[in-house]
Amino acid sequence: MISKDEVKHIAELARMGLDEKEIEKLAADLSSILDFIKQLEEVDISKVEAVSHVTGLENITREDEADNFVGKENIVKLFPESKDGYDKVKSVL
Repeated sequence: MISKDEVKHIAELARMGLDEKEIEKLAADLSSILDFIKQLEEVDISKVEAVSHVTGLENITREDEADNFVGKENIVKLFPESKDGYDKVKSVL
């Protein structure tokens, strides 16, 4: 069981203002959480394979290849200006 002094110390670290009733409740709640964690520590997981993703899905990627765009000329006509081979647009902030 977590003592009231330990709860007060944790509350000070978290900058929480607790009254006596809240300290008692928090001590009981934290103790029950720690008891449950103790139960979990007793579970034998030696034969459980470690996983990093529960679904087993993998990303499907493709090569990044440049391709000619058919409507490029029509889009270039929409730019108001071009300079040194670059199309100029208004700055966006």
